[in-house]
Amino acid sequence: MSWRLKSGNSCYHSVQNLLSSSLLSKKLMIKIYRTIILPVVLYGCETWSVSLREECRLRVFENRMLRIIFGPKKDELTGEWRKLHNEEFNDLHSSPNIMRVIKLRRIRWAGHVARMGESRGVYRVLVGNLKERYHWGDQGVDGRIILSLIFRKWDFGVWTGSG
Repeated sequence: MSWRLKSGNSCYHSVQNLLSSSLLSKKLMIKIYRTIILPVVLYGCETWSVSLREECRLRVFENRMLRIIFGPKKDELTGEWRKLHNEEFNDLHSSPNIMRVIKLRRIRWAGHVARMGESRGVYRVLVGNLKERYHWGDQGVDGRIILSLIFRKWDFGVWTGSG
């Protein structure tokens, strides 16, 4: 997952001029973040097993992006500029946080898998029915035999356009 965050950082640096511009509204900057940077970071997140440390890193990344977008806030009592606190981001924009987005994508992906049918391997993994006529755990089964069985079941003509 760290390479996803690195990709998100490089994506941020490619649109940094837009996000630091005073000509664009905050709403448009949030839209740029949600449509350009966040999909790069969350690509494939449906299958991630996120540890507590990784969850913290994702939230730090999101808060850093939002802190860049919203900038500092002038304190009404002292008149000094200060950074926004993490809780203040919830008041400033109504989008769900990054962990909520991951959970929603997992649920959507599970719905897609549930509609696939019993013949698909992903479906069998999801529902826990891995028994098939080939026993993958045999000691004598070679990796090449497994690959040939997988390739025999796939229709490569559909992928290559020849079928």
